[in-house]
Amino acid sequence: MKNTEAILVVPGTMEIKDAPIPVPKEDEVLIKVEYVGICGSDVHGFESGPFIPPSDPNQKIGLGHECAGEVVGVGTKVTKFKIGDKVCIEPGIPCGKCRFCLEGKYNICPDVDFMATQPNYRGALTNYLCHPESFVYRLPDNMSTLEGALVEPTAVGMHAAMEADAKLGKKIIILGAGCIGLMTLQACKAMGATEIVVVDVLPKRLELAKKLGAMEVVNGLEEDTVARCKEILGDLGADIVFETAGSQVTAKQTPLLVVRGGKIMIVGTIPGETPINFLKINREVTIQTVFRYANRYPTTIEAISAGSIDVISMVTHIYDYKDVQKAFDESINCKKDIIKGVIKINN
Repeated sequence: MKNTEAILVVPGTMEIKDAPIPVPKEDEVLIKVEYVGICGSDVHGFESGPFIPPSDPNQKIGLGHECAGEVVGVGTKVTKFKIGDKVCIEPGIPCGKCRFCLEGKYNICPDVDFMATQPNYRGALTNYLCHPESFVYRLPDNMSTLEGALVEPTAVGMHAAMEADAKLGKKIIILGAGCIGLMTLQACKAMGATEIVVVDVLPKRLELAKKLGAMEVVNGLEEDTVARCKEILGDLGADIVFETAGSQVTAKQTPLLVVRGGKIMIVGTIPGETPINFLKINREVTIQTVFRYANRYPTTIEAISAGSIDVISMVTHIYDYKDVQKAFDESINCKKDIIKGVIKINN
């Protein structure tokens, strides 16, 4: 066995370097990585460097956290997994001791060790990695490791939909039809919602949204988003408005789209300050931010396995590991064509 890892040498440049094969601790699983999804946060890190630069200038910067593969080794106290199991991982390892962890909200643990971020900047773009047994999940026999690598972004959409209480009878608007927006769409559909309008500015994304179950789609460049959405759903607006684009433009539209007593779910990472006219929503509208997910992997895996969520249709580009530089370059330069890019590490 030989191990390598893709390292961000400087912003814009990835290099694959030799690395030792990690040895699992007593509670860890050694995984041969097969697929890694390219997340928007990875692209940002590639383009601009880490959100929080490491204090040590010699710290290696790895990218990637959406991954799945095969168990090839287990620690002495591991009981849930055996060699040969197909698995995916939950990439954030919380402290398990703070108030938020003890309340079950481990996704907002202030000391979480999330892959490709501080403190360790350990990326999934490697042949082999170790991960705690508690945050490793076996894949059903009818799920591939390619699907397994997409459990992580799907869990973001599932968490948003479940926090919003999306269900049959709810009128829903999703602003943004990128990967997370489309995952949110499918999660809402899996929970029974049918009246869902998806808004984006890229025709390819809107076409896929329609294929994946959106009742109607709106091109925000060609139509007045607010007027068109209310024409479809009614003048009162939507019960739930998801902002998944991470845009100040769409964030400003949310108060104009939500019904009295409804919910605005901020799923995207919106830079800077976004002015909100509270006179538009001072009729018991709830604004809630959503951060990653907590306790959603089992439900998400079940939904994919049952066919309620189609993650394969999201994958528009698959790159070989040796082409990791090309994968990130195209993620920046070909955004109109790529919905979800995946890097194939091992066969």
